Amino acid sequence: MDKIVQDVGDIQSRLLDHRPVINAEIRYFVREFEEKRGHRESRLLENLNKMVSETNEQMVSTNLEGITQQLSDIRKRLEAANHMAERVQQRELEAQQSTQMQVNMERLKEEWAEFLKEQQRLKEEVDEEHVKAVGQLSTQYNEMKNELTKFPSV
Repeated sequence: MDKIVQDVGDIQSRLLDHRPVINAEIRYFVREFEEKRGHRESRLLENLNKMVSETNEQMVSTNLEGITQQLSDIRKRLEAANHMAERVQQRELEAQQSTQMQVNMERLKEEWAEFLKEQQRLKEEVDEEHVKAVGQLSTQYNEMKNELTKFPSV
């Protein structure tokens, strides 16, 4: 039984343990890359890195000026658009105020007409009361005059 377990362990390590194969591939790659090529690729990569860095620096300064100009243009456009929006908003506010003023004027005209009607009604009431008072006073004075005429003059 121990022999079967040992055989199964050997089979499992051969089938599932890939470390020896991977280690061999790594050694081959390192030997191929470092020993046979003599660090040619690393020097080539360093040169490429320098060229990319120099190009990047040149492009950054050129692009920075372009971006600054574009941002300046965008800012001017935004300011112009903001100014136009403020003017439109001001016109809308004026139109709204004008409409509100017209509504208020109409309301005031109606109130004024009602006020005049009320004043006319009150005037008519006062005139009626005045006519009644004048009639009562006339009647009273006529009665007093008649009473005075009854007495002989002295």
